[in-house]
Order: sequence, then C-alpha cells, then structure tokens
Amino acid sequence: MNCKIVFSLKQYAQSGKFTLKPCHSLRRVLFVILACNSFYYAKSQKFPASAIPDSLKENADMVIRLEEKIYEIKSIGEAIIRERHVFTILNEKGEHFADYKTYYNNKSTFINSVNGYLYDASGKELRHFKKKDMEDLPAFDGSSFVSDERYKKGSFYSHSYPYTVEFEEEDEEHNMIGLSNWFPQSSIKYAVERSVFRIEAPADYNIRYKMLNSAIKPIITVEKGNKKSYSWEVRNLTAYEDMPFGAEFVRYAPYLMLGLSDVAMEGYKGNMNTWNDFGKFYGSMQKGRDILPEETKQKVHELTKGLNEPQAKVAALYNYLQQNTHYVGIQLGIGGWQTFDANYVATKKYGDCKALSNFMISLLKEVGIAGHAVVIRGGPEKMDFITDFTNDPFNHIICCVPLVKDTIWLECTSQYLPSGYLSKFTSNRYGLLIEDNGGSLVHTPAYLLADNLQVRNISAVVDKEGNLSMECNTSYKAYCQDKIESMIHNNSREDQLNILKSEFSLPTYEVLFFNYQEDYSKRLPVIHETLRLNVHNYAQVTGKRIFINPDILTRSIKKLNDDKNRRFDVDLKEEYRYIDSIQITIPEGYELESKSTDLSLKSKFGNYLNWTEIKGDKIIYYRLLEQFSGRFPPKDYGDVVEFYNNMYEADHTSIVLVKRK
Repeated sequence: MNCKIVFSLKQYAQSGKFTLKPCHSLRRVLFVILACNSFYYAKSQKFPASAIPDSLKENADMVIRLEEKIYEIKSIGEAIIRERHVFTILNEKGEHFADYKTYYNNKSTFINSVNGYLYDASGKELRHFKKKDMEDLPAFDGSSFVSDERYKKGSFYSHSYPYTVEFEEEDEEHNMIGLSNWFPQSSIKYAVERSVFRIEAPADYNIRYKMLNSAIKPIITVEKGNKKSYSWEVRNLTAYEDMPFGAEFVRYAPYLMLGLSDVAMEGYKGNMNTWNDFGKFYGSMQKGRDILPEETKQKVHELTKGLNEPQAKVAALYNYLQQNTHYVGIQLGIGGWQTFDANYVATKKYGDCKALSNFMISLLKEVGIAGHAVVIRGGPEKMDFITDFTNDPFNHIICCVPLVKDTIWLECTSQYLPSGYLSKFTSNRYGLLIEDNGGSLVHTPAYLLADNLQVRNISAVVDKEGNLSMECNTSYKAYCQDKIESMIHNNSREDQLNILKSEFSLPTYEVLFFNYQEDYSKRLPVIHETLRLNVHNYAQVTGKRIFINPDILTRSIKKLNDDKNRRFDVDLKEEYRYIDSIQITIPEGYELESKSTDLSLKSKFGNYLNWTEIKGDKIIYYRLLEQFSGRFPPKDYGDVVEFYNNMYEADHTSIVLVKRK
C-alpha cells in the first residue's frame, strides 16, 4: 500500500463525498499509516543481523546468510554463471569477506555484471558499487611474469559489527573444461544459513558428481526445451571451535565434487570421464612441443658422454636445467594447460612449471630416457585426494623418470634441490602421470621419521647476571631443511638476519653470527647451520639462586586444552625426529640444588625423552622428540593432550643452582 493513497482517502472523506464510519475512525487511519510505514521500512531492510539464530552465531566469525551459484550450460565449453553471496560479518576475523574479487581474462571468461551492497546491522543499505566502480588489476600471483588473467576488486569498510555485504555477479565462460566444486562451509569458523548450487544443462549433457560427508541428493528436474536441472541445498550449518591437530575440514563438511565429460578448449576436444581420458586430453595439447634446437642437442650429448648409469645422466641433465633456466610464470592463451615448447625454453632460458618440465623431458628423450609430466596439486599441506572420481584439483607440474630399479622425481622449477627430492610442496600425494596413451594416478614419495631429521648441538655459558652466550650447530635434513632452503635462496643476507632475530622464543637476544652450508650430494638434502647468540637475562637470578632452563631452543610453545566433546579426528600430518645435545657452563661458585626428574614418554603419537646431569661446572642436557604421523579418532584426543602437555611441562622446567656457602 502507498502512504499517499491513505491521505487521499482522508481528504476525500473531509470533502463530504465520503463518510468515515466508526471503523474508519482517525485511529484506524493512523494505524493504516503506521502499518504502511512499517511495511515500507521492512521492505528497505535486507538481512538484518537480528534474524540470525543464536546457534549460527556461536563460534562463528562470519555467517553465510545466502549463497547461490548457478551454471547455465549452453553447450560443450559454453556457460553462463550467476552467483550471489550474502555474508554477515561478526568480528574482525571475518572482515576479509568485505572484499570482493572476480577474475577474468578477456579470452574465455567475461564479466557481464557485478553489484555489491553494504548493510548495517539492521539491514539498512549504506553503500553500493557496480562493475564500473571496481578496480581493474592484473592477477599477479607472485611468480607469473606475464598473464592474461586480470581481476576486478570492490571493497567495503565497516568496523561496526555486525554488518552484512551482498555481492551479485554474472559471467560468460567460453572455454569451460570443469565446474567449481561446491563447498558451502569452507571453514570451521563460518556458519551457513542457506546455500544453493544449481546446474542447468541440455538433457543429453552428462554431468558427473559425487557428494562427500553428506546424504544430500540433488533434485533433478527435466524442463521445457530439452533441459535438465540439478539442484543441491544446505541450511543451518553451525561453526565450530578451533581444533588443534584438525584434519582438513573438507573431510567433515558437505562437499560436492563435479566433473564434465566431453570438453573443448580452443580447438582441442576430449573427454574427462576417467583419469586415462584426462591424461589423453592434457597430452593432446603437448604433442610436438618437445623438439630441441641442434645446439642444445649437442650440449646434451656432451654432458652425458661417458656416463653409463641412467641415474647419473638424469642428474647431469637436471643440473643443466637448474643452471641454465629459471622459473617464470607465463599464463598466456591456454597457458594453464598447454606448455611453451622446448625450443622456447632453450632460447629464452625461462619457463613456467609446464614449460620447464617439458624441457627436462625433452632433454631426457634426447639420450633415450623416458620422462613424464605429472599433473599435481602443489602446496605446503597435502589435500585428501579422491581417486575414484575424475576432476581437476591440480595446479602444478613436476617430472617423473621411471627407471628399471628406481624412480626419480624432479621439481623442475627449483634451481637448488637435488635430483630426486621433492619438498613438502609436492611429496606424499597423488598426481596424474601423462603418457602417450593417456594418464594414470601415481603417488609421490613420502618422507618419514628417519628422513626428516634435525640434530642440534649447543655449547653455552651463563654468567652470574643470568646472561647466556651460545654457539649452536644444527643439521636439517629433508622436510626439516625446506624452510631454511627457502629462506637462504629467497631472502637477502639482511633479511635472513631479520628473520633470525624473531625466530626463537627467547628473551632479548642478539644474533652475532650465522652461516649456512648446503649438502646436496645425496638425494635427501641437508643444510648445516651455525649460529652465535647472546641472550640477555636468559636465567632468572634471585638472591643466591639461579633458575635456568636447559632446553634453550627446541622447547614446546603451547599447552593444549582438553576437549571432551571433540567431534573430529586428530590429524598428525608429518613425521620427524629432533635431537638436542646441550652443554651449559655455569658460573663459578654455584652448584646444583634441584632438577626435574628425567622423563621418558612412549605413545602411538610419538616418543619423547629428556635427561639432565651435572658434570663439574657444566649442565649436560639431552632431548629427543620423535613425532609420528597418522589419523586418530576423536576419543584419542585426551591421550594426545596428555602426551603433549607432559612434554610441555618437561620442556619448561628449570634447574635450580645455589651459591656455595
């Protein structure tokens, strides 16, 4: 009802042409006016935060009020994509949801429209932007030298919590070879009020899907015009408290995997029903791109002359690759799928992961050794991989060289790693190995307890004021050296010093000297570190006593809280062994008054041992931690807490020295 109509009725009555009966009293008119105003006000309010159930706000940083994504598939490779996202942000940890980014490349993905809205807690609109108002920026990923990819960005700013943002977008896709999986609750700290995912496609277009962690089934309808619709929906998914040692949330929350069958990209056609089909389609784009220039062929034979073992040839050619090329991301055309050819890399001396792996495979082919590209998901933590459903979770390419008695894995974007070693970035996970006749799943090497080793020897002196000076020599092997390797090759000497100044949980300290030596003579890399530090007020001096913790650098840093209601598995992701041998010279005139009892812990999660003794004026301390990997049921979490908290207490127990009388 329009308010102006109400006033017109009143004026009409006053004219004498219409009589207000008791039921048309002024009170009735005022009620209608107020109702009208309330209706108008309600219409102007959208997604008030007060409408969120308390159960969804508990433990949450953000609540997804409504999320809709619709794929309207027109034909093979062609689709219209519409999406809508409404987020109520409850605190500063959810604030990044007020930024909206959307990617395009002017060749296959086109943005038709974008609208963004900001609402206050009551749902009143405060600001609004459109596509034309958004920043347009190159999609620089930190490594790509040149790319077709760009993105538009729009942001809202409001520190008055809660507030709500809404984003709407429509895109056109012209080289679609996959659908984005639906993961309505991507974090334990987000709650979901309602989320909908829908696909509309020609009735004869094959849509493959697999729902994990939920019994949700699609509503499938056949519509007019020979179309079929698939729709999934979830409501009222609650957030959870943070969980130490939690597995990927994708193991527990509803997760819909999607895949296409027939695909097409810039003239290349294929099928992705099986991993073998996937491999055929990917491989079809790389055919004929392994031809080396004559000069490079001659160099290959020169480098391998006199080498009889294939492992030696692989190592020599890998070293040549590392010394003569470097990684640069080049995301042009179908850069995410088709490699630049071997001649390009030989001439330009650079390439992305695909191009460098292809170049390495071409070098090997020249000496009669077969190498294969492996499409893989790279990242510091491996993701669960579903082997019985073909889709595209990949973002990286490495090289695999299967030999008669050995298989050599090569990270071709690294200029430093030894032949055969894969870092934490690509080890211990599935990848798709590409051959001439298709593809097959393979598993990369896992580095276990005996491989990932940190051995530390410390010689230190404590003075009467409690200051400590020390020299520390540490060897890091396999996973344990990954972080150090990255630091020394990606940071200046000054930056390395600044990193070391904040690396240790110590009182105020100075880094007097540091040095690194790399030993890549064997397949598992080792880095040797030498440090000299001065630590002010390391030991506590009170009267005639000195309290000193002999575990200087490798102690536990956090106690765990027990959780009787834990619902999710305990996921210990890595195996490693830490060994510390420490010798501390104490001030003259002091002797041992008390020390903690030596401790030995053995469990299915790991082993821990420490012991201390005094020899003359020296404290001798030894510590061993063996961390096992594995996934354990929630009922074991109490035992996990006990193991780690006992270790924490032991690591933070001081020795008491007393001055002799």
